[in-house]
This record gives sequence, structure tokens and C-alpha cells, in this order.
Amino acid sequence: MEMTFTFDELPAAAARFWEAFPQQRVFVLHGQMGAGKTTFVKALCAVKGVEDTTGSPTFSIINEYQYHDGAGLPHSIFHLDLYRLKNAEEAVGAGVEDVLYQENATCFVEWPEIAEQLLPDGTVHLHLEVLPDQKRLLKARVAV
Repeated sequence: MEMTFTFDELPAAAARFWEAFPQQRVFVLHGQMGAGKTTFVKALCAVKGVEDTTGSPTFSIINEYQYHDGAGLPHSIFHLDLYRLKNAEEAVGAGVEDVLYQENATCFVEWPEIAEQLLPDGTVHLHLEVLPDQKRLLKARVAV
């Protein structure tokens, strides 16, 4: 999957994203600082109907957001930011592994390089790139 969008097109891009990945649970976000990783996760949460305030988990490491699906069942979206962690051992201590393998939850991980060995099979790698004219390019590939 590959798509280009502007900030104004972000809600439509987020809706297309969910259509493209209806079953996947773990997504890792790659991109330079300021590429829009957190902004993209906020848009994804909005499309799912998350009513909580969403923000960067830079200091909390893990943020959890709740929404209800079409049948009224609760689901969680976890947004993780591993930037401040030193290694996989710290990630395990922070609860990252528990979140990644939690059933009925979707996880978005920023700066995943810290704990790549913890990622489950089938993790989707998202690469956000800044383009001219305030556009972003999103490329996705599923790890095997």
C-alpha cells in the first residue's frame, strides 16, 4: 500500500488505511522527527470514534485509547513511543511486550528499532516521508 496526502486529506487517508488493513493488529511507524507519525495515529483514532484526547506517548511510553465497534464491543488502540528507551529489556519492563501480544487490541509503535525482536510476526511497517508542499507519503509493508 502506498498513498500521498496533505493534512486536510488526513481523515480520508486514515479511513483508507483502515480499509486496507482490517485484520492487522501491530503497526510500527518509521519516519524522521516531525514526519507526522503521532498526527497520523490521532487521525486513525478519530476514524474509529475514539473520544479520548489523543497525544504523543513520548513520556508515558504507552497510551491506551478505547472505542466501540459497530456491534458496540469495546476495543483498545495502544500508541507506543519507544524513543526514550535504551533497549528491549527496558521495553519489556515498561510493558511493551504485554501490549504487543494483547488480543482484541491494535498497536501503533513509534521508534520500534529499540525492540524489534519483540515484534510479532505479521507486523506492518509504515514509512512516513515528508514531501514538498506539506504532503506526506505513506508506504506500508507487512513483515514476514
